[in-house]
Amino acid sequence: MRRQRSGKILNASSIGGRIAWESLGAWYHATKFAVEGFSVCLRMELKPFGIEVIVIEPGAIRTEWFQIALETLQQVSGHTAYGPQAEEKRTLFLAGAGSASDPDVVACEIDKAIRATRPKTRYVVGAYAKTLVFMSIFFPDRFNDWLMGAITKTLVKQQRRKSTTQTA
Repeated sequence: MRRQRSGKILNASSIGGRIAWESLGAWYHATKFAVEGFSVCLRMELKPFGIEVIVIEPGAIRTEWFQIALETLQQVSGHTAYGPQAEEKRTLFLAGAGSASDPDVVACEIDKAIRATRPKTRYVVGAYAKTLVFMSIFFPDRFNDWLMGAITKTLVKQQRRKSTTQTA
């Protein structure tokens, strides 16, 4: 690519590399923040050679990720001091999985980035993605922390009501 003075590198990340609004996800967010930092530096290093570095940042996408994350969450944290947080996060995941975007939306964004003459540096795509990134930029951290807590509590209450109704 340097020799031909052109090319595109696409790095798959997540909106979790720009925002970290959930408990028990430090390991996941740390890896995604690393991809973001790596991509920014690489973009600056490669710009003189005409090479574009693009980051794809999906939000909630309907894949096996939700199930794998839930199983790991329960195995690692479910029976520890973090058990109550694990149960809240489980409820949040289940709610998010139900309204996640189809994986095709990510494929379409990748195609758009590859075909673009002047691609954007980041492509935010999928359920909740643009809203969450917007909020993280324009609202203070404490507000966003409070909001995620309020959303989680509401979803947990709804889930408990459903469970009580189904067993009755």
